[in-house]
Amino acid sequence: MKTFFLATALLFSNLMVWGTETKVMVRAKAKDAKFIGSSLGGAHIIVRNKLNQKILAEGNTAGSTGNTDLIMKTPKVRGASITDDQTGGFVATVDIDEPTFVTVEVISPLNSRQAQAVVSTELWLIPGKNILGEGIILEIPGYIIDILKPRTHQYIALNTIKDKPFLFQANIVMMCGCVIEKGGVWNSDEIEVKGILKKDGKLVKNIDMSWVSTNLFEGNHIISTPGNYELTLYAYHEKTGNTGVDKVNYVVFE
Repeated sequence: MKTFFLATALLFSNLMVWGTETKVMVRAKAKDAKFIGSSLGGAHIIVRNKLNQKILAEGNTAGSTGNTDLIMKTPKVRGASITDDQTGGFVATVDIDEPTFVTVEVISPLNSRQAQAVVSTELWLIPGKNILGEGIILEIPGYIIDILKPRTHQYIALNTIKDKPFLFQANIVMMCGCVIEKGGVWNSDEIEVKGILKKDGKLVKNIDMSWVSTNLFEGNHIISTPGNYELTLYAYHEKTGNTGVDKVNYVVFE
């Protein structure tokens, strides 16, 4: 009987397939900007087997946004890397026993849901053949926009704002968290920022938003009647096609 159980155990162990550990560096890079790392909460990475959608590895990118001069100012030459040891990324470790076609999915920025985008690519992974160094870089387009004033569903008494400019305020950053400044690497003068103001579903006015300090844009409008207001604020960069939107609803009452 012992011999039978031993033989069965050996047969079962031989049938079990142990994969070969294979490592893949995955990075998320903001379009026209730097990498998404720890300072923004990271990007979420999922590596799946394309055939059966099984998740082989997942985690968040960590590290710095990278070297600004290297990424934004140095001409790109074949073979030259735009990353270093501190640049944000996630090393996915998968166990495979044969070449496997995978989907690599990036969800970013992880902690800014209204700006979140999903970008993916597909490739073959070969057992034991690591893809490290610069690794796989997926580009995340857009801007992160947070409307600061007015607040979501804020109730505002008309007599407190009537006949004087009502302030609209928003914080806007690149998808890596990189700053937008007047004359900076990410120049506020090149970005169109406007608010579309509606009252009870009808257009009131397009609001021009101007840069006032790092990442901060402001505009105003005189509100003279009560109602349910909605502000849709967008940023648009013609050269790169980067766009971003945030929306807020508020109530003005008598």
